[in-house]
Amino acid sequence: MRLLAALATLLLVVGFATGASAHAALVSVDPASGSILKTAPKAVELRFNEAVTPGAIRLIDGAGRGRDDARIEAAGETISLGMPPDLPQGTAVVSYRVISQDGHPVAGSVIFSVGAPTATKPPAGADGGLSALIWLARIGLYLGLFVGVGGVFFARWIAWSMSGTTVPFVALLIGIPSAVASVGALGLDLLGLPLAALVTAAPWKVAFATSAGPALLVAVASMLFALMALRSAWYARASAMIAFIGVGLSLAMTGHAATAPPEVLTRPAIFLHGLGVAFWIGALAPLAALVSKPGTAAVPVVNRFSRMAVLAVGALALTGLGLAIVQLERPSALIDTRYGAILSIKLGLAVLLLALAALNRLRLTSALARDEKAAPALRRSILLESTIALAIFAVVAGWRFTPPPRTIVPETPLAIHIHTDKAMFQVLVSPGKAGVDDFVLQLMTGEGTLLTVKEVMLTLNLPERGIEPMARAASLGPDGYWHVRKVELPFAGRWHVRIDALVTDFEQITLEDDLELAP
Repeated sequence: MRLLAALATLLLVVGFATGASAHAALVSVDPASGSILKTAPKAVELRFNEAVTPGAIRLIDGAGRGRDDARIEAAGETISLGMPPDLPQGTAVVSYRVISQDGHPVAGSVIFSVGAPTATKPPAGADGGLSALIWLARIGLYLGLFVGVGGVFFARWIAWSMSGTTVPFVALLIGIPSAVASVGALGLDLLGLPLAALVTAAPWKVAFATSAGPALLVAVASMLFALMALRSAWYARASAMIAFIGVGLSLAMTGHAATAPPEVLTRPAIFLHGLGVAFWIGALAPLAALVSKPGTAAVPVVNRFSRMAVLAVGALALTGLGLAIVQLERPSALIDTRYGAILSIKLGLAVLLLALAALNRLRLTSALARDEKAAPALRRSILLESTIALAIFAVVAGWRFTPPPRTIVPETPLAIHIHTDKAMFQVLVSPGKAGVDDFVLQLMTGEGTLLTVKEVMLTLNLPERGIEPMARAASLGPDGYWHVRKVELPFAGRWHVRIDALVTDFEQITLEDDLELAP
């Protein structure tokens, strides 16, 4: 009894102790990434769209050496990296890995050159073995929560029988170590450490400091309650109910979906969504075992579950649709983002799952009540449902590596301002990197009012690469600005920009300047 009370208290206290969180994105860098500077900057400042915690910040200088004498300061949304006084000339790389408020790592690199650029490269990406561990541990966690806890809940509250609980028991044995492994793997990912560092304290400490650490503790507590519920004791049904509620709590405490604003709606939505999945998927293995037994004992259980499953499926559909709308923000994100691609695959598999569920409810369940010979067909359908559910777990685990479209911050265009007594030209280059860029030319008079011109010509050349001037005519857009789209700029570097604006047949304004194009 004391153990039961202690675990329940841990689950509830930790479950409601998580604050608001979201997913971070880098919004600006000073000096701008790709800059070529005459002298070394005193500091490099990274600004994110929310408060972040430094995980691993590394500096590689122009000579290709890793520096451990850079000073790291964090204040809310800003991380400042003080440069060492003896920074050599060449291209330096600042590699950052920070912890978002939703417990996920946000990583990237920015570069700048002191004097002439060199061939310094960012450090290698994440260890493939670590990514595989994170993915497998997430699948194991889903098995423990949905198949394990959900199966025990079904046995205690729907079937009133412990028949067919072998699969939920095995799922719980997989889920508990998977949750533990998830904590360690998260810490490794946050700090950018290799798998060998799993035996050190650092990754565990940093993981438990995020919102994901307490959420995984609640998941472990839920699975422990489910194991207790497998025992023939007076507290078995209470333990199963606490474990079931813990599934929703653990999912609602952290992650992209649960932490999307407005959290007053998204957290309850993911809570209900998790309970719906556990109720539906957890019942499949025990149902298959019951249906396999001779006689008609399974008929009332199947009918009872079938009636209740309608409510669970309805809750799943409504909460899933709402969360998808919040995460995607626009329909095209289903196609042009990795997050949307995973969601599309999940939706396709879910449709198959719903079709099988409808077949079971409308035809096979009623056939089972009339004829025991329908049992093999119902059992095969349930096993197919289980296979599809496992495929959904494997697909959805990929969301761990993909931020939702709502968190993707558009890159700030590269901007230059050319000002004379006669005119002011603002040039916006998007994305401001080597490759294909779009130019927006905002032409104004010296007083800052819109300058009316007849024609505009944009001319670009890169002397350091021997690229001769190439001219492109601009077109006037409905916004009142002149646009030059899809300009091929194959190299990074200091491009010379000339803008010729024909005011009248006898007057032309020409302004020139340089822009630093990032790699």
